[in-house]
Formats: sequence, C-alpha cells, structure tokens
Amino acid sequence: MYKILVVDDEPKIREVIKEYAEFSGYEVTEAEDGMSAIGLCKLNDYDLIVMDVMMPKLDGFSACKEIKKLKDIPVIMLSARGEEYDKLFGFELGIDDYIVKPFSPKELMARINAVLSRFNSSAQLSHSEMKFGGLEINIPARTVTVDGEKVDLTPKEYDLLFYLVENKNIALSRDKLLSDIWGYDFFGDDRTIDTHIKNLRNSLGPYRDYIVTLRGVGYKFEYEN
Repeated sequence: MYKILVVDDEPKIREVIKEYAEFSGYEVTEAEDGMSAIGLCKLNDYDLIVMDVMMPKLDGFSACKEIKKLKDIPVIMLSARGEEYDKLFGFELGIDDYIVKPFSPKELMARINAVLSRFNSSAQLSHSEMKFGGLEINIPARTVTVDGEKVDLTPKEYDLLFYLVENKNIALSRDKLLSDIWGYDFFGDDRTIDTHIKNLRNSLGPYRDYIVTLRGVGYKFEYEN
C-alpha cells in the first residue's frame, strides 16, 4: 500500500484529499505546515507528498527543498497561484507536478497515480553502472561521478541525465523531454529544459559536450564506444 503525506493548513482540503486517496487504496498521513512535514519525513518513509505552497511556519517550497535533502520523494505541489514563475520555481526545486487551486479531486488522484507510476518505473529500470570514459552513472544509487569525484545533482537533473543516457545517440525534442520527465502540460517557453541542460553540463565538467544541442530540435546524449 502506497503511503501519501498530505500537507495543507486547511483541514477541509486535507479531509477531501484523504477521502479520495483512501478510497483509491492509499494510506494517508496529514500535516498542517511545512515544519511538521519535514519532521514526519525524518521519522517515516512516504511514497509521495501532496503539499500546499502557502502555509504558516514554513512554506511548501522551503519545506520541499529541505525534504529533498533528506529523501528522494516525489512531490505534487498545490497552490492558489497559477503564475508561470511559481510553476517554474517549483520544478527547479525538483517537484513532480503543480496543481492550481481550486482543483478537481479526481484530477489530483489521476496525477498522483501518474507520478507514482513514473517514479516506480524509473526505480525499476537498469541496475547496472554505466560508464562513458570518466563519467560514471550508478542507477540504483542515483549517483554521478566525474573522474572519480561525486557530483551533486537535483532530482530532476539526475532524471534528465538518466533519460538522455538511456536514449543515447537519439534526438530528443524539448516537448518529449518535458512530457516524459516532468509529465505535465507545459504552458510557456523552453526555459525549463534549457536551464536544466545548462546546469547539467556545468556539473559534468570535461564531459559536458556529451550533451549535444540540436538546433531547432532539442538535445541528445552522444557517445561512441
């Protein structure tokens, strides 16, 4: 049974989400603010977190940032703010989906199912360690080393690199990367992908050129044995 942590300062919203989630077979734990959520994550393991942005004591974005330092748990963010800036900021932190209030509980459950499916499919993929010269990627450990030195990536940067590597030498459009990695309907420009690619290249150092820009198309991981 999947365990979900629902974090919102409005009891009625937590109650509705809990009702629908338990009906779908999930086990639900509630928290009313970001500080409580962090404390619960230190003590327990959860398969997914549904968290509001605007909360007392500690907002959802800050709580998400701290939780991601502790554990790699997928996060769906709820917010009354639907501006592109807020969505992009959330995805930069590594959240997996962003839903604007008021929302349909049925849609939320569909998105929860989709995120859990993507997350678990990724976890069940190859258990081998891939090497590309001095670049090593350990899939089960979710680690990347450059010439023997471990580099720190955000969850989405790791997912992006892993996806590129799994599809090495194949041209991937920005739309496909957004759809398969972020899994949400993207309304805006391509800054999300381009920003992550830029940061990823900086982290790869001497192997940055393995990620090739395809003008007018997107990107690909290019490596020949």
